[in-house]
Amino acid sequence: MADTQQVDPKAERKVARLAQRISTFARAHGGAEGQISYVGERGARIVLVGEDGGWGDLVAPTFEIAEQAVAKAGITRHESFDGEFAAKVTTGPYEWKRMAGIQLGG
Repeated sequence: MADTQQVDPKAERKVARLAQRISTFARAHGGAEGQISYVGERGARIVLVGEDGGWGDLVAPTFEIAEQAVAKAGITRHESFDGEFAAKVTTGPYEWKRMAGIQLGG
């Protein structure tokens, strides 16, 4: 008997939309790499880091959809956000001010 897999059209559309957004980010930043983190009931967070140091993130409804979207977009996926990958992020005045505000209770 053949192994058949049910395809959820809604999930496929979500994968396609996320992959398109990832690809758009990658084109705008000279390429991109990513990392996926499980965030509980909300799904999974895809953190993107561009070759120019720009960064952004997306939230997928499930970890599996996030994995499929990253694979479909064709970017390099890291298992963790540390080391050389994290060092590629460029932070500007906004991020430093925001981080200081959080530390100071603002």
